[in-house]
Amino acid sequence: MADGRDDAADQLKQWKSSRGSQKPDVLTTGAGNPIGDKLNVLTVGPRGPLLVQDVVFTDEMAHFDRERIPERVVHAKGAGAFGYFEVTHDITQYCKAKVFEHIGKRTPIAIRFSTVAGESGSADTVRDPRGFAMKFYTEDGNWDLVGNNTPIFFIRDPLLFPSFIHSQKRNPQTHLKDADMVWDFWSLRPESLHQVSFLFSDRGIPDGYRHMNGYGSHTFKLVNADGRAVYCKFHAKTDQGIKNLSVEEAGRLASADPDYATRDLYNAIAQGNYPSWSFYIQVMTFEQAERFHFNPFDLTKVWPHGDYPLIPVGKLVLNRNPVNYFAEVEQMAYDPSNMPPGIEPSPDKMLQGRLFSYPDTHRHRLGPNYLQIPVNCPFRARVANYQRDGPMTVSDNQGGAPNYYPNSFTGPEDQPQLKESRMFASGDVQRFNSADEDNVTQVREFYLKVLNEEERQRLCKNIASHLKDAQLFIQKRAVKNFTDVHPKYGACIQALLDKYNAEGGKKDVIRTYTQSTGRVSVKERSNLAQPDVWGQSCVVMTQGMAHRGGIEHNLNSDVEDSISAVAQGHFRQIWEKN
Repeated sequence: MADGRDDAADQLKQWKSSRGSQKPDVLTTGAGNPIGDKLNVLTVGPRGPLLVQDVVFTDEMAHFDRERIPERVVHAKGAGAFGYFEVTHDITQYCKAKVFEHIGKRTPIAIRFSTVAGESGSADTVRDPRGFAMKFYTEDGNWDLVGNNTPIFFIRDPLLFPSFIHSQKRNPQTHLKDADMVWDFWSLRPESLHQVSFLFSDRGIPDGYRHMNGYGSHTFKLVNADGRAVYCKFHAKTDQGIKNLSVEEAGRLASADPDYATRDLYNAIAQGNYPSWSFYIQVMTFEQAERFHFNPFDLTKVWPHGDYPLIPVGKLVLNRNPVNYFAEVEQMAYDPSNMPPGIEPSPDKMLQGRLFSYPDTHRHRLGPNYLQIPVNCPFRARVANYQRDGPMTVSDNQGGAPNYYPNSFTGPEDQPQLKESRMFASGDVQRFNSADEDNVTQVREFYLKVLNEEERQRLCKNIASHLKDAQLFIQKRAVKNFTDVHPKYGACIQALLDKYNAEGGKKDVIRTYTQSTGRVSVKERSNLAQPDVWGQSCVVMTQGMAHRGGIEHNLNSDVEDSISAVAQGHFRQIWEKN
């Protein structure tokens, strides 16, 4: 702007301007009673005590004492905006949901972006996954697609979720972020390798919210008008192009402008530079799922685009900033179980776990009637059910309609034609251990086929600079996991750890992988790194056998060639580099 201030900085100036010549409103209490003096409390004499009858003061303070609501357990720091979804391609052969019913149809949407682990006052530019939650206000009720900026996640069993989040939060005694907690959990659960590798790559710090993709991540089920169902994944590709921040720039912004991403989104929309994302689906038939070479419901893996190509669907456009942040963003409540007819859950364990957890936490944070809050209200559908009362009932509570079912008095009735699609399930009931379901193949493809050499070096540097703060036994376990992905991956990280540990004075003996007579060997040595250890370690290619911590591992000398041609040809497409 002309005076060097952006739209976010000039919000109050613009609000005043929007009122034109309108006079200030009459100041009132919460009950609407006019206030004569808002600057001075009611006292006995100029120095005397306050009077209980000063209801202007007590009304103000009582409300102030209750302004804050519980912070989100995760995704506390975020920004949101509103707009529309427009259908550009027909997918009614797969899905009967009204949101997709014809080309050109527009549906109101609300999207909230966020970081994951930090508190509501944390910086926008930390290395952290980003939440990408989409709410579609459809005629058949709200559809909440609650995703991230990554198509994968750290775990595949929802029972681990509370422990995973605890490990990413603050130490319960010191109240500090704790590298031991983070890397202890990650290294004990190697299914996290894929997401950890993505997180510490260049895409781990996106340049604001406008320059990142969004993913539903989970596998869902689409049902068409004939009742035929397929499995599906949802993708939202940024039309602004992928842009990321360097570690140095992210650190500078965390100090200079910790709300960088929030400000960038607000100003772009205020200036009419509306961000948009192209919306796609991947489709897999039930028969293909039965024959698939890995569990298609595994949230730690992606579907190869060569086998299951992106199918264009529509466009997401954000063109309105929130009128009030608390009312329209802080009170937003996204629930993966909100699915209109035509969209259903799959057996994805993580999705199944979220179906309960999300509405449960909203009832704690916002109250049992959180769906009556305007931003969460399914305003394009008529809500008619047998739920009544509860704190903060702000509707007419459905008047005198019957509050029991069945009844003989024309209360709302179920619609048999809208029942969920049939599915068959059988098997033993037990707690199945899913810890080792090929945790490395797709990570290896990401490391070798998606990243170039410079990106691989930055990945290793980013990991080592964080892992160095963990204890040595945790470092060793983590390096072993990265070495399982590819020996060079582990060697590069270890070489940097050697340097960090030497500088930090850690005295324990650690293992380093170096090239020796055409074989990869383990060399026990002190922390004093040789000057050329980085160069030696990073050029290691696996040949023959490597002994790691007393365990023999067969290591293919041409591991890159062992990856299937289909996977090699198509995996890079999964991580499009716009």
